[in-house]
This record gives sequence, C-alpha cells and structure tokens, in this order.
Amino acid sequence: MRIALLLLMSAPLLLPADRPSDSFETSAGPVKITPIQHASLMIEAGGKVIQVDPVGNFYQGMPKADLILITDIHGDHMSPPTIAQLKKEGTVIIAPAAVAKTVTEAQVLNNSETKQWSGWTIEAIPMYNIKRGPSPGQLFHDKGRGDGYVLTYGGKRFYLSGDTEGIPEMRALKNIDVAFVCMNLPYTMPPEEAADAVKAFKPKVVYPYHYRGSDLKVFEKALAGSGIEVRIRDWYAK
Repeated sequence: MRIALLLLMSAPLLLPADRPSDSFETSAGPVKITPIQHASLMIEAGGKVIQVDPVGNFYQGMPKADLILITDIHGDHMSPPTIAQLKKEGTVIIAPAAVAKTVTEAQVLNNSETKQWSGWTIEAIPMYNIKRGPSPGQLFHDKGRGDGYVLTYGGKRFYLSGDTEGIPEMRALKNIDVAFVCMNLPYTMPPEEAADAVKAFKPKVVYPYHYRGSDLKVFEKALAGSGIEVRIRDWYAK
C-alpha cells in the first residue's frame, strides 16, 4: 500500500479540464462523476462537491469539498495532507471508526449504518477480504474496519466498493444504477472474481476502478452479454 501511495504522489498532474467526466440524470438533477486516480473520484451534484478517498497531488485547481468520504486506513485511501488541502469551513467528513482514529474530525459511519446529507442518502456497506492477506491467518482488509458506500440521490443509486473481494454483502445489493468495483491482486480480487460478483447484483453500469495491474479486457469479456454496461476509464492517466 505504501508503494501504491508513492506511485500516486509521483504521477504527472492532470488539470481539472483534462479529466473526462460522466454525467447521470436523476430526478434531483444531474450527478457528475470525475475519476481522479486509482481509488479517488469527485462527485458533483446540486452545487455540492464530494471527494471520495482523496489522495495525492491531483487537486490543484479543483473545488474544495463539501463532503469527503473515506473508505479505509490504507495510504491509497486516507491522506490527511490531501484532506487538509480540500477542506473548507463546513466540510463534512464521513468515514469508518478506524479512519476516525487518525482523521479525528470525521463523523463515524459503521457498516450498515446510514446518514442523510444535502439530499444524499449515504449507506455504509461492508468491504473486506475473505481469503487474501499478507500472511496465513491475516487478511488485508478485516470485516468491519472499512466502508464501501451506496449513495442515493434523486432516485439513483451509486455503489463504491472500496477494497473488497466479492463478498456476500456486495452480491446481495439491489437496484444499483452505477457501480465502481475494485480489482487488483493481491489486495482485493482478480477481474474474473469481480465480474462474477457484478453479475450477482446486476448494476446498470459498472466501472472498474482501483485496478492497477489488472487486465480489464478479462473483466469486460466476462460481462459481455450480461446486459450490464461496462465503462472503462483511465484512472492512471499520464
């Protein structure tokens, strides 16, 4: 994870205008989503800015955050200096309890809990490893430590997986319009497993993210004919 953070910090800087975004229509107005890098993305809706897992030197010229969501304690998800850069008066930070030990101003949201914020419903979804870890008997991500999120706005549901394998809680999700699903070894899962989990909960649109070193063609091929739209974006733009 430290190596991943160093790579993020050393990557060339893209200005906001260079970053492609996708927009989704909802009953409350459009939701604009911009990939930033690796696990980081920006969501804009209703005049508010949400930064998810902001890490690294990628935010020059970007708007300050009204809400910051953090999924985990690892350095490619939690960066106090980047959080400080994006904060302004009134910024709300939502994170699991393990993150709040470091980012002490964060409002804690535990797995399966829900918060309302500025027209959004924010639900914390478990994210964890089932079998992969740094050594026998250990896991890279323990159950209950981190949060994935389902964000609902204007009737549309957006899922951010965080670092996880294809856990039962992911497979049981319902009515997801847009999903961001991780895949990288050894920390989460390979594309084949990610695709199998995605087939179980059937989002309308899925983006692979947090995919450094993964073969996205495998993921795309596995979902061909499923009726699920796969959108590939460059989260590691040079």
